[in-house]
Amino acid sequence: MNYTLFKSLAFRLDPEVSHRLALASLKALHNFGVGQFFYKKVRNITGLECKYMGLKFKNPIGLAAGLDKNGDYIDALASLGFGFIEVGTTTPLPQNGNPKPRLFRIPAAEALINRMGFNNKGIDYLLERVKLSKYRGILGINIGKNASTPLEDATNDYLLCFKKAYAHADYIVINISSPNTLGLRNLQHGEFLEQLLKTLKQEQNKLIQACQKKVPLVVKIAPDLTESEIITLADTFFRLKVDGIIATNTTTARTEIAAYKQSQEVGGLSGYPLRYRSTEVLQLFSKELKGQIPLIASGGVMSPEVMLQKFAAGAQLVQLYTGLIYQGPDLIRRCLNRLPNAS
Repeated sequence: MNYTLFKSLAFRLDPEVSHRLALASLKALHNFGVGQFFYKKVRNITGLECKYMGLKFKNPIGLAAGLDKNGDYIDALASLGFGFIEVGTTTPLPQNGNPKPRLFRIPAAEALINRMGFNNKGIDYLLERVKLSKYRGILGINIGKNASTPLEDATNDYLLCFKKAYAHADYIVINISSPNTLGLRNLQHGEFLEQLLKTLKQEQNKLIQACQKKVPLVVKIAPDLTESEIITLADTFFRLKVDGIIATNTTTARTEIAAYKQSQEVGGLSGYPLRYRSTEVLQLFSKELKGQIPLIASGGVMSPEVMLQKFAAGAQLVQLYTGLIYQGPDLIRRCLNRLPNAS
């Protein structure tokens, strides 16, 4: 089915319903081999291999966390031609997330607002799905804390997920920047951050020996940071030897969508209105780190032009999410074909 037609039908449904429908349809197409046929040209684009964090990527365009929270659609999503896939955010225990409605479209702005709240089936379920997957490309697992866990105990949640995910992930992301879990963003600062990163790096060193492989530790940060906070974070990440940074998560700012009635909805804003701020944050981290830590760009990549802006701002890798909702899977092919070495 033409994606424009599919979107026109899907956008008549509740956003969460259409999200599940889209993924179920993709999985069905994959199971019948149709996806392989449609995206053969995407997968055959060559000359884009790259290596960062000690990992070899088929191409630098990946899927951001949030689309496949539980790892139910890994193989189907892989057939679209991504160079890497990130699943999650997952938590130690299953949780329902925030009350519905919690996902809102703003089509005129090509934006989404979500306050999902890490709704997922838990780390054990996700890992079972990972084990069943046939995908052998780069897989990231994005981890968080349960909403019921007090902030002072958050490190225990991340440590538990980190230890369980380590043997099954190519890299692990700690999500400390979602605006939809009360107090979570406090983990980006001060003693909370120090304790969390030191604990996970110590565990990483132990697991490198036990598993005979290094799984990079990546931090996903918020766009709603001041320049001084970014400078402090960059210093902390370098000092504690973080392996990668994802810039950025969704924003709580509403300046770009103030004219729309949905702007009053609480939650994280993604899509086209996020493109400028997420790129600014990326550029600031790039300036501070001077290539010492790989940067993964996420936020507002709705076109190949925005993707190129991310690379120009200092990104080594780029992730898509909301762009797929509005532009469809062909966005991946369009982005790949605009990369300098594509052949």
